[in-house]
Amino acid sequence: MSKGRIAFQGELGANSHEACMAAFPEMEPVPNATFEEAFEAVQSGGCQLGMIPVENSIAGRVADVHHLLPSSGLKIIGERFKPIHFQLMANPGTKLEDVATVLSMPFALGQCRKTLKRLNPNLKSEPTGDTAASAKLLAEHPDPTKAALAPALAAEIYGLDILARDVEDERNNTTRFLIMTADANPPPPPFTEPCVTSFIFRVRNLPAALYKALGGFATNGVNMTKLESYMENGAFTATFFYAEVDGRPEDKGLARAFEELRFFSERFEILGVYPADPFRSR
Repeated sequence: MSKGRIAFQGELGANSHEACMAAFPEMEPVPNATFEEAFEAVQSGGCQLGMIPVENSIAGRVADVHHLLPSSGLKIIGERFKPIHFQLMANPGTKLEDVATVLSMPFALGQCRKTLKRLNPNLKSEPTGDTAASAKLLAEHPDPTKAALAPALAAEIYGLDILARDVEDERNNTTRFLIMTADANPPPPPFTEPCVTSFIFRVRNLPAALYKALGGFATNGVNMTKLESYMENGAFTATFFYAEVDGRPEDKGLARAFEELRFFSERFEILGVYPADPFRSR
């Protein structure tokens, strides 16, 4: 029996769908065409949670997500690291030697370029908007000369045969997902678990403001694992920073560091305090 719904961006069978099933097998995964729609599904209460990819170990951060996080009003309550595997799939009866074109999103095609070339040096690529969408397209419009790159779940959902498994060039290809809720005050994680705190800030217009704002993390022994800048509303004069640190705001060191950060910032907001995925310690 379903215990709620969880939103993700993409078609059924996408990597985000697989991440939802692995983390919350009792929940109903709900596909959304865009990240904005996935956030809105959680904001409106149509879904209780959202599973949002934020970065990949090879391709870097996922575009647009950092812009949506602060304005969404959602809170981060968890993270999941998912190893990414791509399968080469085709309509039933299609043989590998008959395939001339491979469909998928450019990211996936780039991740599998070397392996595909070894399978067939003459393969051409055709970009689509989503990995699972390429499998769905092939199922709806069968073509014995085409194959799709998508997660294994997509082959199961759309009735395709897998011609070659795990064709990604790099075996350490991993995507990190954040789990989001519309609850403004979610329950804090257990004190027995190592935690991550995510936050955004914008420094005041002062000389060396960023240097001074971050100094408290060093002097108080706080490990900052991520610091990224992005422009707000396309304005070069309004630079926001998204950061992540080990620990929780109640920790003495982090509390002092946040006090210094607030002094040199004109905006500061904690986006979430959540358990660190055990994958981090591998």
